[in-house]
Amino acid sequence: MNNKKKIIRKGIEAADGLSLGISIVVAILIGVGIGFFLKKTTGIFWLFWIGVFIGIGAAILNVFKAYKAQVKSYEEFKEENRYKDLRNDTKA
Repeated sequence: MNNKKKIIRKGIEAADGLSLGISIVVAILIGVGIGFFLKKTTGIFWLFWIGVFIGIGAAILNVFKAYKAQVKSYEEFKEENRYKDLRNDTKA
């Protein structure tokens, strides 16, 4: 693989990691916004914390979905011939 393809691949991997980080922050901020809105409209303070927990739950869900997608992409390599020798070498 030439250098240009390596650089492009690294850029894509970095952007993927960055988008996961941004989605975590955005999910928490949206949850805080929902909690703040509920607190202001109802006057009940603990509804703010419900919104915060909703945002944290959404962030955890985003990480879990990214993890499942990564595992699925690695499973595609399981049957390729060039990786079968590597698996057999590690078992010995």
